[in-house]
Amino acid sequence: MIPESLFRTSPVITRYPEPVLTCKDVPYDSNLTFNAGVIKENGRYIMLFRNDYGCTREQFEQEGRNFAGTNIGLAFSDDGIHWQVESQPVLELRDEEISRAYDPRITRMDGQYYVCFAVDTRHGVRGGIFSTHDFHHFAPISLSVPDNRNMVLFPEKIGGKYVRLERPMPVYSTGGHFFDIWLSDSPDLAYWGNSRLVLSCRDVPFCNDKIGPGAPPLKTGAGWLVIFHSVDVDPARGKNGWEDAWRKRYVIGVMLLDLEDPSRVIGLCKVPLMAPEGPEEQIEGFRSNALFPCGMILEDDQTVRIYYSAGDAVVRLATASLSDLIALCTEKP
Repeated sequence: MIPESLFRTSPVITRYPEPVLTCKDVPYDSNLTFNAGVIKENGRYIMLFRNDYGCTREQFEQEGRNFAGTNIGLAFSDDGIHWQVESQPVLELRDEEISRAYDPRITRMDGQYYVCFAVDTRHGVRGGIFSTHDFHHFAPISLSVPDNRNMVLFPEKIGGKYVRLERPMPVYSTGGHFFDIWLSDSPDLAYWGNSRLVLSCRDVPFCNDKIGPGAPPLKTGAGWLVIFHSVDVDPARGKNGWEDAWRKRYVIGVMLLDLEDPSRVIGLCKVPLMAPEGPEEQIEGFRSNALFPCGMILEDDQTVRIYYSAGDAVVRLATASLSDLIALCTEKP
């Protein structure tokens, strides 16, 4: 097993003490609000968040009920902490092929917003890219083959191509249940290829299960700054949260990719940037011990805001200086 001494949040991180979004902030049916993509435009913060609804904890545990559905909510903020949620969800995909879209990540590029979703279909989970100009109307651009998810777009073309990080989920993977971070590029956002491995979970000392990209990368003078989620499994873990058994722990890692060849890792922090801390993150929530980042913003004062979900239940905020995050990425995998 991985030593527990590894799982300590880096001292460069400062957590905001309270969640910045919970189901109590949502004016429509809501039980879990999490995995939110966040950007900042003209001094205003914009959030798209996953909203699971139609099932309370008591109904889940005592009646065996599941959630009625998942939709995407939209919220705005002047300070990135206090949010005003719109009166209705802005997206819910449900037809014969697609059952839901969730876990949005937002990238602004060439005057347009692009949102990457995980999309559940009758053929498996697929990574979807949608465009929007107003966060109310979404046009599909591409859907990957199954099984793929956790896609994030780089905010500019690299070498004349659009580039994304992604996490395929091969059944016959390398030695079992090991899922890694890959990169693909595209001439037009619709057709993707030239895929190559970026980071294997075997190269992450605090992982024994899977990794996946978190928020869209930030361009810095030292390289592309990337946060990712990492999972370790312990069969001895019992019931925490709503489910009968939850064996996994999700933490947040950080790495640097080469500016011109982002398939090349030039720096990796060999310990987690953030690990679950306190009862709100270690015990409470739908799933305990689960941190999942989907938003990262670089402020003018070089502070980096990281928006992450805790327990698959609420959206939280942490901050660090850009220089400190870069300094953590001192080793190669």
